Amino acid sequence: MNFEHTPVLLKEAIDGLNIKEDGIYVDGTLGGAGHSLEIVKRLTSGKLIGIDQDLDAIGKAREVLKDGSDKIILVHDNYVNIEEILSSLHIEKVDGILLDIGVSSHQLDEEERGFSYNKDAPLDMRMDETQDFTAWDVVNKYSEEELKRIIWDYGEERWAKRIAEFIVNVRETQPIDTTLQLVDVIKKAIPKKVRMEGHHPAKKTFQAIRIEVNGELEVLEKSIPKMCRLLNKGGRIAIITFHSLEDRIVKETFKELNKDCICPPEIPICVCDKKQEIKIITRKPITPTESEIERNPRSRSSKLRIAERV
Repeated sequence: MNFEHTPVLLKEAIDGLNIKEDGIYVDGTLGGAGHSLEIVKRLTSGKLIGIDQDLDAIGKAREVLKDGSDKIILVHDNYVNIEEILSSLHIEKVDGILLDIGVSSHQLDEEERGFSYNKDAPLDMRMDETQDFTAWDVVNKYSEEELKRIIWDYGEERWAKRIAEFIVNVRETQPIDTTLQLVDVIKKAIPKKVRMEGHHPAKKTFQAIRIEVNGELEVLEKSIPKMCRLLNKGGRIAIITFHSLEDRIVKETFKELNKDCICPPEIPICVCDKKQEIKIITRKPITPTESEIERNPRSRSSKLRIAERV
């Protein structure tokens, strides 16, 4: 199994976590374990809990982190279940949590996973291959209205309506089974002049379907508040995102958790009992340097936001 994944914003994320050598840390998205390796190097008596829903990632992490195996616990699960995971390990609070959201280089490069619009493969896109629901189900079973909604909302694709129409028309004759069949339908739906501009015409639709298959935005939205509450005072959460929808969720959730009182200004005494839970460390997101983008072009759109438990 060839699992290559270059960690993005590595130094910035690790520095941002402010690691204590005896602390307990969670990497909720192990991927190729590049971030985890740097965390483990800084621990003496501390522990790292590494979580991933991709069994390939768990296997790769076990190999990458073998020299620090006494400091790690690997868990095959989704980070949204962090409360249950920590509870099963008899851990109440942790000192830092890292999330690197999105698809890994390995998943993109492994043809049979169906994440890439450049390689022919069955329509899959599952990060957790033990789940039944796949991209095939979205493409072949969703109504035209549902397809339009996800392609517009999650892909921010202005041709969402036409793409949804074309998908539904084509599948009336025969199912759309592979990635390149879907790419062909998308290309036909987008006017030629537009197709010639900028990124690959299927990029946004594939992103939208992947997000739907894996419930990525709901998982992120649900997870941030509970993760912040699992931090010890002074503990930090660092989240790397790759597109505006994810970044907006992180930014808005941090902003909400940073507020002390949410009573309307006309009420003289606070009745909401809302207390500030975090302080935001990064007022603006940290982005990769030009040299990192040059070394790893996939890092281009990444943004890192950090907050600290108060």
